[in-house]
Amino acid sequence: MSASKLQESGEVRIAHALHTKEEEFVVKRREIVFQSLQKHEIRCSQNKVPHIALLSSGGGQRAMVGLLGSLVQLDKAGLLDCILYLSGVSGSTWCMASLYQEPDWSTKLETVKDNIIKRLSGPGVSWGDAFAKLKKYYNGKDFFSLTDLWAAIVVTTYMKEIDEHTLTDKRSQLGKDPFPIYTVTDKQSKQEEGGDPWFEITPHEAGYSLSGAFVETSSFGSQFDNGSKKKHQPEMDMLYLQALCGSALAGEDSKEFIWGKIQGTFFSVFRFVQCLFSSKDPNSPPVEKWYLVLMDLVDMNLCVLNVKDPSALDQSIRTTLNGKNLAGGKSQLIFPTQKLNLSDKEAAKLYMKQYTEDVCNYLSQFSLGPFDIFLSICRCMALWIWGRNYNFLHNMTDESVPSALLQSQTRDFEDAGLLLNSPYFSVLRKERDIDLIISLDFSEGDPFMTVREAADRFKKLNISFPEVNIPSEDLEKPKDFYVFKGQNAPTVIHIPLFNVVNCGDDIKTWRKKYHTFQDSYSAEKITDLMEVAGKNISNNREKLKEQIAAVVGKKAHH
Repeated sequence: MSASKLQESGEVRIAHALHTKEEEFVVKRREIVFQSLQKHEIRCSQNKVPHIALLSSGGGQRAMVGLLGSLVQLDKAGLLDCILYLSGVSGSTWCMASLYQEPDWSTKLETVKDNIIKRLSGPGVSWGDAFAKLKKYYNGKDFFSLTDLWAAIVVTTYMKEIDEHTLTDKRSQLGKDPFPIYTVTDKQSKQEEGGDPWFEITPHEAGYSLSGAFVETSSFGSQFDNGSKKKHQPEMDMLYLQALCGSALAGEDSKEFIWGKIQGTFFSVFRFVQCLFSSKDPNSPPVEKWYLVLMDLVDMNLCVLNVKDPSALDQSIRTTLNGKNLAGGKSQLIFPTQKLNLSDKEAAKLYMKQYTEDVCNYLSQFSLGPFDIFLSICRCMALWIWGRNYNFLHNMTDESVPSALLQSQTRDFEDAGLLLNSPYFSVLRKERDIDLIISLDFSEGDPFMTVREAADRFKKLNISFPEVNIPSEDLEKPKDFYVFKGQNAPTVIHIPLFNVVNCGDDIKTWRKKYHTFQDSYSAEKITDLMEVAGKNISNNREKLKEQIAAVVGKKAHH
């Protein structure tokens, strides 16, 4: 690769090439794949070992547990060692994060699986620990966003732990397992003309899959200027990574759910804080007043979302803020006083955005003590800020990268499932040279939507991908195994979670039982789902081997 094509600045690189450490990993992993193929009597020469990627879609806990069940059966079928890459979106990354805590998990999956189930169906993280973690995020870096709240308050309720390891802690242990690729999307790039929204995070680097612009994972989130590091930020831990990947509610239609979560958090923290500030010291902050204003503000947002008149709450906020021991001669209240028109949803939304910002701006002149963090949360809600981090490409010059990516100082990252619910873009980087994709689809609705949409997107981008044709009668009654092939394109095996083979006529019942947003699963719910997902592998063991043999044959003749 010519020097002009490769820009390296210590930690930032712009190049359509794999990280050298990933290349080294691939060489070793191919040896494991080769041995596995020999055991299955699939003959192939060592320089023609197929590159097989296992892709796992989003789908919250359903995807997390479904992926675990599928991997257990791939292991039992002796096929797990054929997988070179394991890439996930959203809920699937939660499963990946749990697996990769354990070095060489794929060699002792039965034990690792039992430990994961025990944890998932065990006791949760305490309020005190979750709030302490939230404060740590708030105080520890330059940008705080709803992703931090999501990590500490929501991901912990499902994962039942606070995982403070980092990806780079684990990279020396990438011995006998597939290479993990976590995926998110760049929110601004989704909206920018010609933007590259597809962003991947591996133990070695994080960056834009299509543009080929990367930064060392340990420095993702640090501040860069023209490729050189200006200010270090702590490397994100696995809890934050799971929130970044699994923040499916970053779509605006979920504001009510999140305001509800904030309400619960405020209340728990207030009870805790009250004990700390119960002294009669006249100089201690008016904790109850701050709490009242912020709680009214949350309630007011919920009211407007539910098309209810919030004027009593508005009045309460104004009265509290005009009180003697709060206003203290400081600046006047400036937030909107015109009548709120609830029947115009868009106008009401904008009104509340402005109102929330104004209250936050007014309060920010005071020291709110323990409530500073909640002021930040309310502001993030008004501006809907998720996954904000410094942009490592800021002020660089490179024609191969979309210009908007080089200009902004920060970028916002969110759940990739909001754009495409399976991580095809990460594995279809040319330099990964994938021959076979096994796509596990755990989506809530149409199990073919993602694979069809992927085919459409790749066609527009001139990236080789097989044509996807689904018989119309399968749309309502999906089967458990589809194969799509094309000229000079990887073979794609597509496996819908609930289908006529593993669910019979009960597909709708299963879908209803495992809908996306619900409380954490019981042990029984976990084992039932693992069994159903596992059947999609165990029932198709021979078909999987046939397709692997077919790509080996195809590769041998190239």
